[in-house]
Amino acid sequence: MIAPHPDCQRIVITGVGLTAPNGNNLREFRESLLAGRSGVTRYETRYFGETVAGVCQFDELRYQSRKVLRRGTRAGSVGIYCANEAIRDAGLDWENVDKSAVGIYVGVTEHGNVETEQELYQLKQYDYDIQYWSHHHNPRTVANNPAGEISLNLGITGPHYTLGAACAAGNAGIIQGVQMLRLGECELAICGGVSESIHTFGIFASFHSQGALARHEDPAKASRPFDADRNGIVVAEGGCLFILERLSDARSRGAKIYGEIVGYAMNSDAYDYVLPHPERQAECIETALRRAKLSPKDIDIVSTHATGTTSGDVQECLALRRVFGDNGHTLFNNTKSFIGHAMGAAGALELAGNLPSFEDRVCHATINLDRPDPECSLNGLVANQPRELPKVDTILNNSFGMLGINSVVIVRRL
Repeated sequence: MIAPHPDCQRIVITGVGLTAPNGNNLREFRESLLAGRSGVTRYETRYFGETVAGVCQFDELRYQSRKVLRRGTRAGSVGIYCANEAIRDAGLDWENVDKSAVGIYVGVTEHGNVETEQELYQLKQYDYDIQYWSHHHNPRTVANNPAGEISLNLGITGPHYTLGAACAAGNAGIIQGVQMLRLGECELAICGGVSESIHTFGIFASFHSQGALARHEDPAKASRPFDADRNGIVVAEGGCLFILERLSDARSRGAKIYGEIVGYAMNSDAYDYVLPHPERQAECIETALRRAKLSPKDIDIVSTHATGTTSGDVQECLALRRVFGDNGHTLFNNTKSFIGHAMGAAGALELAGNLPSFEDRVCHATINLDRPDPECSLNGLVANQPRELPKVDTILNNSFGMLGINSVVIVRRL
């Protein structure tokens, strides 16, 4: 028996497709991050009223007809846009790709809330007569919907499913893609995360009742992780899907390679419904580093999860100080300060926003950091202005979620 080439176990990113509140492809997104351009705006939602949110403005009809768009979901539409954009970005000869060998692994925070709220609202107009309940409701609300809509759109007959991993879901989708490629369950993975969260009034109402919904007279300044004046989460929609391939396959077709996924980890706090546990977060980071055979000082940029909540940011900083200490090398930034919290898409978008650092050697900033909270002190926290580096070889991406789910992905420049 011939042993497989070691490159078969090395997994690389060859395509990125995204929509964010401040950009509809990686180039636009990166330009916004380096220019300090926020995507948060005023937003009004049913029952709750006016608030702020990260709202995407992508071309919904680029890859879907109006008829299909009406039948599907916002999350599905986001996923379809991102998947098609990622395929184009990867330079794949899609017509000749074996669709049965493609796997779709999409992280989500929640799915179905938007459609159920909408149906109930419409039903109210008809005195709750259930004959007016949409027959599209079931396929719209099943948990696999966003991945399933991508499968239908692209004719993919390989496996598709979503991963419910709260706000760690974007990373979870990536990790699943890596694992399935290494197991030989697929030859190509479309993976990452999507979110339609802003279209459900319930998420705003719930964060508001928690005292965890951000507010500011200037929407662009509402999302302010690590700042002493932070007052909560800015809810955002968006999506980011990657094309993952084995290094051997990517090299054989001459693909451009954004980076190699060299480490990852997931664990659970087993502590509280919403409050994070810094020790478990630190353990998750340390496990990913160990699997990547890296030390903390080998990490050039840490993309933090921090959402702008009073306690959550402090807990993550405790974890980061435990792992990285004061090594004088590692830089820390935050993407939510630009776009808000894109929930299931957050981890994937935040990783994507940092990937160009391998080429341009710039760490984008955390904006709105006007009065740094001493409890969130991090040596190397990049505040308000991007910072140039001599080189960038490794990026570590944190993504944590409710019910204590933690995820970390490490990417290395090739």
